[in-house]
Amino acid sequence: MTQKAFVRPLLMALTLLLCTAPVAEAAGDPYANPEGRRLSVKEACQRIGTKLGSVSIRDCLKQKLRHTGSYSVNGTPILMKEYPPLKNRRPRGRILVIGGIHGDEYSSVSIAFRWLEKLNRHHSGLFHWHVAPLVNPDGLLQRKSSRMNARGVDLNRNFSTPNWAVEAPDYWVNRTRRDPRRYPGTAALSEPESRWIAEEIETFKPDVIVSIHAPYGLLDFDGPPKNPPQKLGSLYLSPLGTYPGSLGRYAGMHKRIPIITIELQYAGIMPSKSEIRNIWMDLVRWLSRNVRPEMRRVHGRDSRPFNMLDPNNLESWEESLS
Repeated sequence: MTQKAFVRPLLMALTLLLCTAPVAEAAGDPYANPEGRRLSVKEACQRIGTKLGSVSIRDCLKQKLRHTGSYSVNGTPILMKEYPPLKNRRPRGRILVIGGIHGDEYSSVSIAFRWLEKLNRHHSGLFHWHVAPLVNPDGLLQRKSSRMNARGVDLNRNFSTPNWAVEAPDYWVNRTRRDPRRYPGTAALSEPESRWIAEEIETFKPDVIVSIHAPYGLLDFDGPPKNPPQKLGSLYLSPLGTYPGSLGRYAGMHKRIPIITIELQYAGIMPSKSEIRNIWMDLVRWLSRNVRPEMRRVHGRDSRPFNMLDPNNLESWEESLS
């Protein structure tokens, strides 16, 4: 065998290893879980509070997040908080809020915790909420946080969109030039974190999904209806399109569930208090005017009338959220 013939397969093997290997966790990393054991909710909050300057350990613990039963690759529980229907009031719809699908977008996690605080104070029963503030804990909880999960997979390219097996690898190779930050994985839903999101969509059956990202500073929208929000706070609608394996293509285009993608302006800097409030207020206002019983027929769900608010008298309720 010539030297060239020997080196080429070796380089190919090394390339594949680098693309599929877990993101390295440095020795002595205070956020790591070197034993690979499954962490408790308390331990997860301790790591989140240690990592994020804007969310303390106490902030995380007081939310009383519940363990969904699913874990990240490295054994961190995926946490969620539910704001269920209230007695004698039927909600207009179900809203799923997802933060931290990319672990290096700190603000997407922090703002989800701020909105949990608003819902703690003002949950009126208008909607049935599920809020998962951090769905990629392994990406966040490293010495150097990563967009990808612990296996180096971009979770937002790992969803089971039509023809994923052909389109996702082709897009990664030919469009991104094998960018490791966009690696879609070896198979659709190969990762426990993306599987949990897909299972949550199937079981909770949200009428709208809100996915929080950074740092493009805009608003994206996929799926029905034809009247997406034009702005939330200072973020204006600027559709980005969808990609093989993306949540927008999976939920919005394939499942026909409206998905609002909030792209905050900075990944490492929180929006101002007024901007956090304004984004939330505009979001609730749009949901109040657009989530209607007839939307449920699209997904084959219960279409009996809800106990709806008067759309002309939303201001008093919205002001209570300030």
